[in-house]
Amino acid sequence: MTFDLLLQVDAGAVATGVNNVWVLVVCFLIFFMQPGFALLEAGQVRAKNAGNVLMKNMTDWTLGVLIYFLVGAGVATIVGGLTSGGDFAGAFGYISDPNAWIGWFFGAVFAMTAATIVSGAVAERMNFKAYVFYTAVITGLIYPAVVGFTWSGGLLASGGYIGAALGTGYLDFAGATVVHMCGGIAGLVGAKMVGPRKGRFDENGNSQPIPGHSMVLAVLGTLILAFGWYGFNVGTQATVLAASDSGLAFQGAALGRVVLVTTLGMGAGAVAAMVVSTAWQGKPDPLWMANGLLAGLVAVTGAVPHVTWWGGVAIGAIGGALVLPTYRWVVDSLKIDDVCGVFAVHGGAGAVGTILIPVFAVGANGGWTFLGVNQLVLQVVGVAVIGTWTVLTSMVAFGVADAIWGLRVSAEEEEIGLDEGEHGISAYPEFTGNKSPENPMAADGGVRTDGGADE
Repeated sequence: MTFDLLLQVDAGAVATGVNNVWVLVVCFLIFFMQPGFALLEAGQVRAKNAGNVLMKNMTDWTLGVLIYFLVGAGVATIVGGLTSGGDFAGAFGYISDPNAWIGWFFGAVFAMTAATIVSGAVAERMNFKAYVFYTAVITGLIYPAVVGFTWSGGLLASGGYIGAALGTGYLDFAGATVVHMCGGIAGLVGAKMVGPRKGRFDENGNSQPIPGHSMVLAVLGTLILAFGWYGFNVGTQATVLAASDSGLAFQGAALGRVVLVTTLGMGAGAVAAMVVSTAWQGKPDPLWMANGLLAGLVAVTGAVPHVTWWGGVAIGAIGGALVLPTYRWVVDSLKIDDVCGVFAVHGGAGAVGTILIPVFAVGANGGWTFLGVNQLVLQVVGVAVIGTWTVLTSMVAFGVADAIWGLRVSAEEEEIGLDEGEHGISAYPEFTGNKSPENPMAADGGVRTDGGADE
C-alpha cells in the first residue's frame, strides 16, 4: 500500500479496529484468570479431589459461555429495563448481530469469573450434577440480574428506581460486588447448604484443619489471577475510553490511575494479610498472604478510577486485613466449611471496598473529596440488594438441585475422593494407586493404550 493510499484510510475505521483488538486482548487476559482459579482451588484441596476441582473449573467456562450467550446476556438487558422503567425490546438481538459479539464476549468473561468463584467454597463434597445445574443458573439468571440492576442501567443505576430516588448511580467500576461479591455469597450459601466436609468439625463443634495438597499450586494460581486482574481493571478502563468520544483507548492519565490503584491495592492487601496472620498465628502464612493479595484486588476493583492513590492503598489494606478474621468468623461462628475462603476473599472484601468508594473518592482537581451522604447510602443499599438477591436465588437453585440429584456425594465417595467417586480418575495416580477400569491413567503414571484395566 502506498503512502497516498494510507492517507486515504478512514481514521475512524482505524480507531475502531484498534479498539476492537484491544478489547479482545483484555478479554483474553480475563480468561487467563480461569487457569488461575483452577490452580488456586486445586492446591487448596486434598490430592484425591484435585481432578474434580479442575473439572468444575472447565465446566464453569464451557457450559457457562453457552448459557450466557443463549440466555444470560439477554436477561441482563431485560432486568435493566424492568427495574428502571426503560425499554428492553430486542434484548436478545446480540445473538444474530455480529457487530455485538465482541461486546458480548467482554461481558461473558466477567460472568464466568462470578460462576467459578463458587467452586472453591463447595469443594470436596458437592455432587457434580448439582454443581453443573448451579453453574447454569448463576450464568443464566443470578449474575445477569445483578448486571441488570447495575451496569445495564437498572435498579441501582442513576436511571433506575433506587438510584433515581437518591439522585445518583451505584459505583462499582469493574465488579467488586457485581462479580466478586455475587460469587462469594453464592459460594457461602452453597457451602452452608451442602454441609461441612467429614472431619472439619469435631464432636464439640470446634473446627479442625484439613490442609490442601499443594501450596505451590495455590500461590502460582494466585499470581496468575493477579496478572489477569489487569485485564479486569485496566482493561475495563481502556474499554470505557474506547467506547467514548475520546478516540483510541490509550489515554495515559485515566489508565495510569487505574493501574496504580490496582497495583497498590494488591500490595497493600498482601502486606496487611501478612501482618494480621503473623499477629494471629505467630508466624507469617504464605496462603493467607496470597488470600490477602486477592482480597486487596477485589476490594479496589470497584474503586480503581474513583479514588485517590492513597485511598486505593487504604481500601486494599482493609480488604487484606479482614480476610483472616472474616474466614475465622465464617468457620468458627457460622460453622460453614468454606474450603477456599471465597466469602472472605470475594464476598467481604468486595462489599467493604465498594462501600468505601465515596469516602476515599478523588475530586475533579485530582485531590480528595467526599461524594456525599446519598452516594454512601446508595453504596450500602446496593450491597444489600445484590447480597439479598444472591442469597435468595442461590438458596432456591441449590434447593432444586438437592431435590433432583442431592447436593452431596455419598459418604463412601467423599472418603475415597471425588476424583474416583465422581469421575473414575485420579489426578495423581502414582500416589493414590488408583487402578479402576475407568481410570485412563495407570498406577505408575503412564497412559494405558489397551483401553482396559492394568494387569
